[in-house]
Amino acid sequence: MESSLQSAGLLEQMKIHLSTDAGKEVTNKIGLVYQLNIAPKKIGVDEEIFVVDLKQGKVTKGPYDGKPDATFSFTDKDFLSIATGKMNPQIAFIRGAMKIKGSISAAQKFTPDIFPKPSKL
Repeated sequence: MESSLQSAGLLEQMKIHLSTDAGKEVTNKIGLVYQLNIAPKKIGVDEEIFVVDLKQGKVTKGPYDGKPDATFSFTDKDFLSIATGKMNPQIAFIRGAMKIKGSISAAQKFTPDIFPKPSKL
């Protein structure tokens, strides 16, 4: 996945993680599709789109073909903070650091627990 975003490295690790037994457990437990719109500096500007498909256990670049269960928009830095557990997702949403479209109950299942623990980013 060619990208200038730091988040792309984490999503590449996520792709590998989903092929492991621990990753398959996440897929079986969650079973939802998330679209991530990640911007280098400002939400809505020059966004790169990734899909974390926790129905099929895949991470792809480009918009989802269909309707994702939830779509998140954030900056590269804020996404990394949320995914690594440094920023609480609810706080990020309240502060406007993260925008959500779609099912709020689906969005609440998108937690740092679904990501592999970072070895090194």
